[in-house]
Amino acid sequence: MFTKQEFKALALSKAKNRGLIALNEARSYSENSSKTSIFLSHSHKDRELISQAKEFFENLGIRIYVDWADKTMPEKTSAETASKIKSQIRKNDKFILLAPNDAITSRWCNWEVGIGDAHKLLLDKICTLPLADNRDTWQGNEYLQIYPRIENSSNYNADYKIIYPNGNSDSLTNWLNK
Repeated sequence: MFTKQEFKALALSKAKNRGLIALNEARSYSENSSKTSIFLSHSHKDRELISQAKEFFENLGIRIYVDWADKTMPEKTSAETASKIKSQIRKNDKFILLAPNDAITSRWCNWEVGIGDAHKLLLDKICTLPLADNRDTWQGNEYLQIYPRIENSSNYNADYKIIYPNGNSDSLTNWLNK
């Protein structure tokens, strides 16, 4: 599992390598030509982590959708917001829950996970990205244990990995390109 500090350092190093010192939080989202796109479920309390996740996945060549960066979203949350989010979950190839402890308490994240589960679980297109304050503080809800999770590989030559609930694993790159 990543700690928040490890993930931040990783995202910042990727940004520096690409010549991006400050991460952009403008109302836009990834529009690169990747064939794979991600709906990133998150708590709005985690803006800094969202920017880091955006940098992390863009560095892997993956398009990422973040609802607050979508210029077509209503300024005030409404039924239209929920409808658009539901549509984006279906439209994007993968669903990833950015899961520090704050996201787990978010009503919206829990609702989005339910939608993602219905549309992505049987297709192996949903996972979590747990982020802890330190190695022992990620609380996670029991129901999140049914989803694969992204972890940093302990092998320095290996890719990041997806760990499945049954203990099997795959490289993150393989999973993203399925």
